[in-house]
Amino acid sequence: MSDKQLILVVDDDPDLVESISMKLESYNFRVAKAYDGVEAFEKIKEERPELIILDVMMPRKNGYELCDELKKDDQYKDIVVVLLTAVGDAVTTTKYTHFGGKTTLADDFIPKPIDLDRLMEIVKENLE
Repeated sequence: MSDKQLILVVDDDPDLVESISMKLESYNFRVAKAYDGVEAFEKIKEERPELIILDVMMPRKNGYELCDELKKDDQYKDIVVVLLTAVGDAVTTTKYTHFGGKTTLADDFIPKPIDLDRLMEIVKENLE
């Protein structure tokens, strides 16, 4: 069993998942990857991560739905969830809003386009 902390990266953009994963690995985290909310939940059940970096707008199950499911489940509610949100750019064209992001049960969030250094700070702060 590895003593490295496991972080699950969930986004429907494979390039973004890859760039975040490489950054996390460079900080010595273990990384699991998923590309939508349904796949993410399967991964969470298989191998419980310490933290989830979770995109909001995804097919099959969005980030808000998955986050709320986790936070309402005693088995998973203490997993740290950091939402990735591009909704600032698309507020008028989507049903997602920053207000929604703030009222969700997520532990933290970071806007897209992602500042990877800032994301690493958020990850470290939330895992301490």
